[in-house]
Amino acid sequence: MSDGRKEQALAAWRKLLEEPEIRMDIEDQYDELLKMADTMEQEGLITATEWRQLVRKAGARFAQAIEGLSGGT
Repeated sequence: MSDGRKEQALAAWRKLLEEPEIRMDIEDQYDELLKMADTMEQEGLITATEWRQLVRKAGARFAQAIEGLSGGT
């Protein structure tokens, strides 16, 4: 496992989680976060446990955004 590549990939993942691209809706952001996590696991940059943590964080962000939208705020 390359620590440098892992850190870069995780940093890119976190950046997308915190600052989605302009005109990216929540579904697109969620899908992209999952794809990035899948790629990191397939390339051996992260473990299955780390992959699950990323998926949970992406899911929580998605749920939070959906809840905010349905709240009319």
